[in-house]
Amino acid sequence: MARRGHRPSTGVAGKPRFWGRHAVTAALANPERRVLKIWGTREALAHLALPPVLPVVYADVADLGRMVPADAPHQGLVAEVEPLEDVWLGDLLDQGADDRRPLVVLDQVTDPHNVGAILRSAAAFDALGIITQDRHAPPESGTVARAASGALETVPWVRVVNLSRALDEVAEANFWRIGLTGHATQTLGEALGDARVAIVLGAEGEGMRHNTEQHCDQLAKLPISPKVESLNVSNAAAIALYAVAARG
Repeated sequence: MARRGHRPSTGVAGKPRFWGRHAVTAALANPERRVLKIWGTREALAHLALPPVLPVVYADVADLGRMVPADAPHQGLVAEVEPLEDVWLGDLLDQGADDRRPLVVLDQVTDPHNVGAILRSAAAFDALGIITQDRHAPPESGTVARAASGALETVPWVRVVNLSRALDEVAEANFWRIGLTGHATQTLGEALGDARVAIVLGAEGEGMRHNTEQHCDQLAKLPISPKVESLNVSNAAAIALYAVAARG
């Protein structure tokens, strides 16, 4: 059966290593995720219900510290995993016209900490999923998984080749595309209506590209104090998702 919608990235990803209790236990609990191997201290592993076929290596804290980035809080657990299967945009958009959950679209947001934090906020406010480009977004990694605090396993993440075409498909699925930018004349609260909403955010500093703005139905800003020039993109995403959830 042919898959519908904008095709996902076809790039071949490596096998990431996750660390930390939330990231590792969420990966183990996700039936769509294949965990290849796990390393841990005896104390940390004693609290996990591990499949009998999963290779397990007992290690001390110092050994685990050498397996992850410097000063990464591994909490006694490291796991090697297979990347998740690609999610197709058409499949995500087909989840019912009555589904009012918002989408989050990221334009060249490359910092894995920000993407992970946005995934966590998307899970907290029950977003339908996030959409990023394949070439200008971080791959699945321990840093993303750690910042997402388990949400990498629960929030669908669509990676697309062409963001403008993807935004066209989002519009065809009856989403109102609101681009967040500081130079907008109206606030997000004023822009929100009753339609399904896709919140579009650009990279910190540069913001959305002009072509991405052209593929939004409306531009809006957050009503922040003039004492602050801008917000971190992950903070802006969290506030925007709350505003959508609070509209009733």
